[in-house]
Amino acid sequence: MCDTHYKNFTPKSGSCNNQEHKKWNRRSFLQALGIVGGGTMAFANTALSVSKPSPLSAALNESENDRVLVIVRLKGGNDGLNTVIPINQYDTYANARPNIKIPENQLFNLNDDYGMPNYANKFEKLWGDGQMKIVHGVGYEQSALSHFTGSDIWATSDVTDQESSGWMGRYFENLYPDYLLSPPDRPAAIQIGSSGNLIFNGDQNNFAFSVADPRKLYEIAQNGSLYDLSNLPDCTHGEKVGYLKGVANTTFTYAGVINDAYESTSDFGNYPDNRLSQQLSVVSRLIKGNLGTKVYFVTLGGFDTHNDQLNRQEELMTQLSETMSYFYDDLKDAGWDDKVVSMTISEFGRRVKENGSRGTDHGTAAPMMLFGTGLDGNGFIGDHPDLSNLNNNGNLYNTNDFRQVYASIMKEWLCIDGNIVDQTLLGQQYDPLDLGFGCNSLGTDEEIPTFENFGHTVTYTDNQSFLHITNAQAGHVNVDLYSMSGQKIANLKNEMLLEGEHVINVKEAAQTNLSEGFYAYRITKGKKRYSKPVMIL
Repeated sequence: MCDTHYKNFTPKSGSCNNQEHKKWNRRSFLQALGIVGGGTMAFANTALSVSKPSPLSAALNESENDRVLVIVRLKGGNDGLNTVIPINQYDTYANARPNIKIPENQLFNLNDDYGMPNYANKFEKLWGDGQMKIVHGVGYEQSALSHFTGSDIWATSDVTDQESSGWMGRYFENLYPDYLLSPPDRPAAIQIGSSGNLIFNGDQNNFAFSVADPRKLYEIAQNGSLYDLSNLPDCTHGEKVGYLKGVANTTFTYAGVINDAYESTSDFGNYPDNRLSQQLSVVSRLIKGNLGTKVYFVTLGGFDTHNDQLNRQEELMTQLSETMSYFYDDLKDAGWDDKVVSMTISEFGRRVKENGSRGTDHGTAAPMMLFGTGLDGNGFIGDHPDLSNLNNNGNLYNTNDFRQVYASIMKEWLCIDGNIVDQTLLGQQYDPLDLGFGCNSLGTDEEIPTFENFGHTVTYTDNQSFLHITNAQAGHVNVDLYSMSGQKIANLKNEMLLEGEHVINVKEAAQTNLSEGFYAYRITKGKKRYSKPVMIL
């Protein structure tokens, strides 16, 4: 026992006792493990039955529709003007950047109007092979210049920065409304790095199997296990860490399927030795192993080039171009290159004019790059911003909205019904861009589901937990309460509910003693199931 409760006791820094007296909560536990998991963690080894997937879910997971999206985040704000150089505006570009311009004799031409630096020459092959497209001037009006706000806006698709759920998270929430108690049999998304990014956040769940360190995902995929439980401190802190590591090891639902996919294929080899390659080589093996995950998210950081931009961006763009080239060589060797589209995103571009530190400050619009044989040829999308027409801060006006690109990818590559895409993008309609691919059908004759106007949320008042159900259409509703181990605790309601709002006092409806802590409720209405956590105070 660690006897550390003397009144004037001051624990030594770095000691076991020091760790015991820190404030512990669920998030700090997860951060201590270096891992942030999706909503399936607590239900891995239960005997819960999996509900019948929706027609859309079935369609997306059928082999006929084996398309995959890989999102490559260029963290820090990539400078678009030194990535895709506007040769047709070169004098204006060079005058704004006397010290950091890319000389014309150090460019390879994509066409007569645009070029890229020679150090990114692996892009030249992708472009020449018809595996690369560039969307000009992507951004949004009144662009945020903050890393945090900009990243959140690109993740949530809400330019007012009020939304806390991500654009892919909202889609998966519609696809898997009973995700908490009946997750799909494979990860909806896999995210490596950027564990704080909101892109896969739903209202209550994170729909990505997310690991901050790619080596941990590698360990999961290779070994099917996470953490060594030996040599833990012999005290309360050790018990806490051991408990949580044990929970993580035994409750990650997807470790087995990831391991099976990973082991069913082999390394392509010859990837460059860099962090992005570590991430994409793992992604490649999971794709080739038929894991079935539709969306992957990887990160390359370091693009906040306020100083020494020429050297820093050269290193980053060399890494990006070499890695993307090897990634598609790898996929082509396995026959997957036409089934995987990758796209870059970054929270903003950089200012047109260089600063006094041979760098650039936060800007607005920048190009997005798309990769894959499925693009059906190279090309530019939209118009490049006019370098002579800048806003009051000396920044570019965007010529394409980033949500147009999202809508195009969802509708025309992932083959998601347009009504669902519009709802996912917060009720706004965005005309798809011509990116070189399309979908005629989802490969199913069943009706495609749409968002149902059925709401449920929990509020807390006077140590009571209230479940609010908003019912748009009268019908029979059943509500059950589960422990976090998946055991059914009580039935809260089982009756016809009329249109309108209905409120359930969870403690009273359970008619049994409930200990303080977290539970989960499941609502069943017709063929639809919905589940979320609820806390008993």
